[in-house]
Amino acid sequence: MTLDALDRRILRALQRDGRMANVELAREVGLSPSPCLRRVRLLEEAGVIERYAAVVDGGKVGLGLTVFARVWFRGQDAESTAGFIAAIQDLPQIVECHLMVGDCDALLRIVVADLDAYWRFQADRLTRIANVRNVKTDVPMATVKRAGEIPV
Repeated sequence: MTLDALDRRILRALQRDGRMANVELAREVGLSPSPCLRRVRLLEEAGVIERYAAVVDGGKVGLGLTVFARVWFRGQDAESTAGFIAAIQDLPQIVECHLMVGDCDALLRIVVADLDAYWRFQADRLTRIANVRNVKTDVPMATVKRAGEIPV
C-alpha cells in the first residue's frame, strides 16, 4: 500500500489517540467523516494499522520494573530458534523480543514487579528454555523517553 500525506496524517493522529472518534479524526486531518472512515478501514485491512491498544503504567499495576535481557542461544539453526520463539510466547513477562544480528541472539524487554521477581523469572523460566545458553540483564536507571508512536 502506498501512503499519501493524508494517510500519514491519519496515522499520526491515531497513534496519539487511538480512541479518537471518526468525526474528530476527520476534522483534524481535513476530510469529511465518510472518506476518513474509508481510509482508516483500508489502513486496517492492509495491516498498516495492526491493532489498537491502551498504554498501561506498569508501576500502577504492580509491574514497576522493566529490564532488558540479552540472550545467547546454544544453536542458531532454524529449529532451535523456532523453539525459543515458541517458548517465549507463553511468558507474559516478556513484552518484546527482537532477534538480533551482532553480539547476542535475542534482546528481550521484560516487565516484573521488582528485582526479586526478575531473579525468580530468570532462574525458573528464562534460563530453562532449551536453547538458551546465556542471559545478561541490563537494568535501566530511568526511562527518559517511551514513545508508542513511529514517525510516519
